[in-house]
Amino acid sequence: MSIDAIQRQSIVSLIWQIGITVIGFLSTMYFAHTVGAGVLGGYFLFLAYFSIIGLVTDGGFGGAAIKRISEGEEQDAYFSAFVVLRSVFVILIVVALIAFRSYFVDLNESGIFIWFLLALIAGLLYGAVSSGICGCGKIGIAATGNFIDNISRIIVQVGAVFLGYSAAGLAGGFVVGMVFGSLVQLHFFDLHFVHFGWRHLKSLSSFSFWSFLISGGGIVFMYSDSVMIGYYMNNADVGVYRVIFQFTSLAAFTTSALLGTLWPRVSRWNQIGEKRLIEESLSRALTYSLILALPVFVGGALLGDKLLYYFYGADFMNYKTLIILFIVQIVNVFQYFFTTYLSAMNQLKEVFKITVIAVVANIALNVALIPMMGISGAAVATLVTMTLNAILARRVLAKKIIFRVERISLLNFLKASIGMGAVVGVYRFIVPLSNVWVTLVPVMLGGVVYGGLILKLDKKIYEELKGILMQMNV
Repeated sequence: MSIDAIQRQSIVSLIWQIGITVIGFLSTMYFAHTVGAGVLGGYFLFLAYFSIIGLVTDGGFGGAAIKRISEGEEQDAYFSAFVVLRSVFVILIVVALIAFRSYFVDLNESGIFIWFLLALIAGLLYGAVSSGICGCGKIGIAATGNFIDNISRIIVQVGAVFLGYSAAGLAGGFVVGMVFGSLVQLHFFDLHFVHFGWRHLKSLSSFSFWSFLISGGGIVFMYSDSVMIGYYMNNADVGVYRVIFQFTSLAAFTTSALLGTLWPRVSRWNQIGEKRLIEESLSRALTYSLILALPVFVGGALLGDKLLYYFYGADFMNYKTLIILFIVQIVNVFQYFFTTYLSAMNQLKEVFKITVIAVVANIALNVALIPMMGISGAAVATLVTMTLNAILARRVLAKKIIFRVERISLLNFLKASIGMGAVVGVYRFIVPLSNVWVTLVPVMLGGVVYGGLILKLDKKIYEELKGILMQMNV
């Protein structure tokens, strides 16, 4: 395709992200109806523990490797140093987990302790390959590998659950997915193992220290609500909360596709002093992220309660938590872009300070609000601290680059969302939403109305999309 590399890679990432989202939603619906909130909650806790311990095995060197490789100098040496360091950490952690296995009561009782160890080993392979691919700027390949990871994971999980393996089947599918995702990316892998020196280790370590602290804060920020819900309540409540969180994540799924493409580019632009490109990319990326986030919020507010009921079951209906988490996803667009751009621009100390403040506030609010409000309290804690994170990151970023919001496009999104909301609202008022098929009609109708209004109101987006399609010979 004769289109710009960033557009091409973003399109590839977005296509795979759409596929992952759709398949993920369908599989979660199946799991919710088949194994229930309790087993799903246990699996979500498994993922939380894997992320937390995986942070220790990575030690921040994954982000450091992507950063150094993306700079284009001595890529093979930095990759080799990273793999050796990561392998040492994984071996030490696996040995320690085996030695203290008796303390992991939940994992032992559910029969997934061995899968947990295998997940750490598979994560070593996947992390090494994906870091090298991303560092070289092959974001389309990384997105494809991520898609294969997710689709193979879900296929195995659905089959295992159908055969009655429940929690062990979900954990086993997680491991299999990482292995297949790694094999796909290896086919396009260009880096090689070479001799490396102390200066390569030192260079990785200087970046990884802050990367580790920031990643640690991010992991705590992401999973502290689930862990604390499990502590104060039960696994079923964890399952309900994470399912609703996944449902609302539709509002921000384009964000991850764009950031995966932009991070190595921003790193390179910062290295060569191209601030203008950084500023322009941030402005357009925010625009294309909000183009979906705003209408999904409006549609979710109007139809979310019925969709939760028909998709997942009566146990997963919690409208208050749903609305709060939809707002969280909109705020997440801003805070995710701001902190990621700061990280790519080597402002790691500033990102760490922001993350520490947000994490401390998040934990304190979770402790205070979950016993009082249940899972809605966890949602409020996430919203408050994510907003704080975005505001602080915005202040730091404004000192480094000129930040511009495309106000005309944002106003057009609001107009189109209001128009779509009016159509969907009238439909719901007139037609009783008595089954899932009747409920899906306004979803599709709203999408058509919103898309048509955007193309009518925003000529800039119209021309950009038209240009891309013409260059793709569509």
